[in-house]
Amino acid sequence: MSTTEESRSTTASPQDADWVEELTPRQIVLELDKYIVGQDAAKRAVAIALRNRWRRQRVDEELRDEIMPNNIILIGPTGVGKTEIARRLARLAGAPFVKVEASKFTEVGYVGRDVESMIRDLVDFAVNMVREEREADVEELAQQQVEERLLDLLLPAGPDGKPPAEDPGARSPRAFIVGIEGVRPPEDEEEDGNDPDAAQRLRERRERTREKLRTLLKDNKLEERTVDIEVTQSQPFENMMLPMGAEGMDFNLTEMLQDMMPKKKKRRTVTVAEARRILLQDELDKLVDMDEVVNEALERTEDMGIIFLDEIDKVAGERGSAGPDVSREGVQRDLLPVVEGSTVQTKYGMVRTDHILFVAAGAFHVSKPSDLIPELQGRFPIRVELKPLREEDFVRILTEPKNALLRQYQALVGTENVTLTFSDDGVREIARIAAEVNSRMENIGARRLHTVLTTLLDDLLYELPDSGRSTITVDAATVRERLKSIVEDEDLRRYIL
Repeated sequence: MSTTEESRSTTASPQDADWVEELTPRQIVLELDKYIVGQDAAKRAVAIALRNRWRRQRVDEELRDEIMPNNIILIGPTGVGKTEIARRLARLAGAPFVKVEASKFTEVGYVGRDVESMIRDLVDFAVNMVREEREADVEELAQQQVEERLLDLLLPAGPDGKPPAEDPGARSPRAFIVGIEGVRPPEDEEEDGNDPDAAQRLRERRERTREKLRTLLKDNKLEERTVDIEVTQSQPFENMMLPMGAEGMDFNLTEMLQDMMPKKKKRRTVTVAEARRILLQDELDKLVDMDEVVNEALERTEDMGIIFLDEIDKVAGERGSAGPDVSREGVQRDLLPVVEGSTVQTKYGMVRTDHILFVAAGAFHVSKPSDLIPELQGRFPIRVELKPLREEDFVRILTEPKNALLRQYQALVGTENVTLTFSDDGVREIARIAAEVNSRMENIGARRLHTVLTTLLDDLLYELPDSGRSTITVDAATVRERLKSIVEDEDLRRYIL
């Protein structure tokens, strides 16, 4: 892939029709290969599912609503890439994405999270995503307006060119300017009031002073100076007691009460840097039309949303047991209408779930997919089994992905002006130890590499600033020496690795 195509893969928005068209299943798999080792069957399944969403948008409208997404169940032990596949897929498509754990849900009517809360979370994510895109579009204009507002704070002027009557509680702008090299308050040079040209000269001096301040602002030379600004405050409700079950309510009670309360203005003395941040958000709020943001976010949620439903195996089990099953079969019954297609009330409006893509995942060590209720099984027609990771997979995971762990540690060490290198035999030894520990203990997949590397590099990272070394090489002998005692001591290994 070319560099241009690579950059587009991380920055393109879903409105970019050309980019979406380039996302062929083969192209999607190639993108996923940059971050995930192996698991070709799972990559093919999600690539086809994503391409089918693009295909559906081009089907005649009469048939479009009838085409349902092919939801997927990823089956495999922890740490083999299930979550990463779904997360990278959502980033590729620029789609709203949330990860939820099925084991956190309880049946409706019991204390806990209800399944519809994941749709509300998805809408919140979509609104934030669209808002960030809109803010990025108008940020340059907002920055310009912030600059003008800061200049007005630093050097206010009335219609006659003279400073307006000052607020008794405000600090004099002249106090701000005095002491700035090369800038003198124009009032210090004010001419005799009998001179008819004095006002004009004063305006010209003020304009010159304003431009000097503008230059200093752009050069970030006034960031530590302080100014007085007014900020809007509303009554805080963070600690307000809500009724039981309020976490599943269909509206945001806190926001509603805050909107009802009168807003108060408070004058604060802040640095120019802090004022810039506060004013920038204020200007972005004015420039971004939230009605348009919400409308587009709802559309993206309905047509492009992806929900990763982890630990689906935790709600599977034998059916027909006596008594309420509030966290297993009861949750499945509640999940069914959401996955099947229903309408959920959110604080931004009604959302249809018919075309949201659900990607479920589970280890299924104790239960199996057939233990799910038949109706729910039918809503996940695509099942893909992910393979456990072996020693050779660990070697690839350490070296091949764009965000490989070894590259991350090399970048961290590089901040201390030290070059960290891993020899080939050192990488293989790290992979061998990780695979061995996984085989003797709980198999946590690639996550074991994190614990092994953290333990391996612990002393190095601690002593690095004082070591005076410019290069460090980690080879097989170094790995064995640093980890020998831990690997041989089974109790210690369980505790540390």
